[in-house]
Amino acid sequence: MSQKVTTELGQQCLQGLLRIWFDFERQLGRVPVIQRLERDQFTIEDYRSLLLHLRQQVIEGARWITRGASSFDRDFADVRSEVISHARDEHRDYEILERDYVAAGGQLADIQNGERNLGTEALHAFLMHRASQPNPTDLIGAMWIIEGLGQKMAADWAKRINTCTGGDGSYTQFMGYHGANDDAHMDKLYALLDRVCVDAQAVKSIHRTARVVGRLYALQLEEIDHE
Repeated sequence: MSQKVTTELGQQCLQGLLRIWFDFERQLGRVPVIQRLERDQFTIEDYRSLLLHLRQQVIEGARWITRGASSFDRDFADVRSEVISHARDEHRDYEILERDYVAAGGQLADIQNGERNLGTEALHAFLMHRASQPNPTDLIGAMWIIEGLGQKMAADWAKRINTCTGGDGSYTQFMGYHGANDDAHMDKLYALLDRVCVDAQAVKSIHRTARVVGRLYALQLEEIDHE
């Protein structure tokens, strides 16, 4: 267990989040586009499709995070400050993703005019709903899933994509950046667990939001093969 989490409720929350993460990994393993990547059957067309669909989720990320920050009252001013900092760090990440798409042979207009797929629609609606609730500490569960992807998978995915498509890293900058920087973001989440896990209901809400976000994120990726 992380030494950054010291309270009993914080440790309970972390244990549950770790179990949820393992379930999420199994869900990702059943997604066709991720299966092709892991089996070295991934093409440059697959990669452009992946970026096209991810961009819609990434561009909305800062919106729900900012909405969540505005929903914390002064009793959670410290949490609000951390959430605002997180939004500031990532609110222009979609520009890196767009540059990768163009470098991989796509047209900028195509990715900028892309629409949310069904999974992204559901994910965005859920996160905006939760972010609009008073003191939405359960959003820690959402960040756990999304930042966990960057910390645990982005660098490996970038390496596999370059291997499968003959890339030199020039069009995997988005994943490379998150693979290198999301450790720091996860450290901030660990530090927040003691603060937001104030009772059993708070822990339950964080876990539920993490499970929902994991399922909807996987659905978002499943939809790549249905478009």
